Amino acid sequence: MSELSINTTQNVNINFTAASVGERILASFLDLLIKAAYGIVVFYIFFYWIGLSDKMAEMDYWSAVAITIIIYFPVLIYSITLESIFEGQTFGKKIVKIKVVKIDGYQAGFGDYLIRWIFRVIEKNSIFILIGIIAMAVNKKVQRIGDMAAGTAVITLKNSITINHTILEELGSEYVPTYPAVIKLSDNDIRIIKDTFDVARTNGDFETISKLCRKIEAVTGIKSQSKIESDFIRIIIKDYNFYTRNM
Repeated sequence: MSELSINTTQNVNINFTAASVGERILASFLDLLIKAAYGIVVFYIFFYWIGLSDKMAEMDYWSAVAITIIIYFPVLIYSITLESIFEGQTFGKKIVKIKVVKIDGYQAGFGDYLIRWIFRVIEKNSIFILIGIIAMAVNKKVQRIGDMAAGTAVITLKNSITINHTILEELGSEYVPTYPAVIKLSDNDIRIIKDTFDVARTNGDFETISKLCRKIEAVTGIKSQSKIESDFIRIIIKDYNFYTRNM
């Protein structure tokens, strides 16, 4: 598998393992099976059980097309909807344990998933499918065309050292959290915060620590109760561990 080095906006390198072409194809195949199962169930309910096909035969062409599109619309928006809900994963990706991330180290957003979805529709053309597979095979980040356009990559979560391993903090049984709103952050956010903080503290880069504090406050809506910015970041990391372990 290819090593994927993500450089954050704070100039911190985070190393992941890029998902292989085989893993991505397997995840896509599993998603295809799920969509096919939906199509079969819907066809049975609407066209066999309810008898919608007979009613559609009496309609004009465009009305029949519109009804068909509405019925099968969930299949069309399957990937963009699930990736937005599950932060870069569809059911197929969850099973294979791979995930979409931004190559700048931040969590991908709806706009990124939208770009990938648009290109996925294009890449379903027989010619572009081959181009997409070739692009993943020769690209060191294993990116398809949609990933390149969106600035994303797909990583495997089956690393010997996972995201969760890097953010764990020892908490005593008497630990009392300070900031409940910390759960607005994701594992990926906390990893970036922790890695950035560790590097900045080692280098004595107080400007980066200050910027990191402001960024945390802006994203979460939390107002620091600590006079020392380093203490605020330490509490954020510990609180996140506390709440995610007890969810």
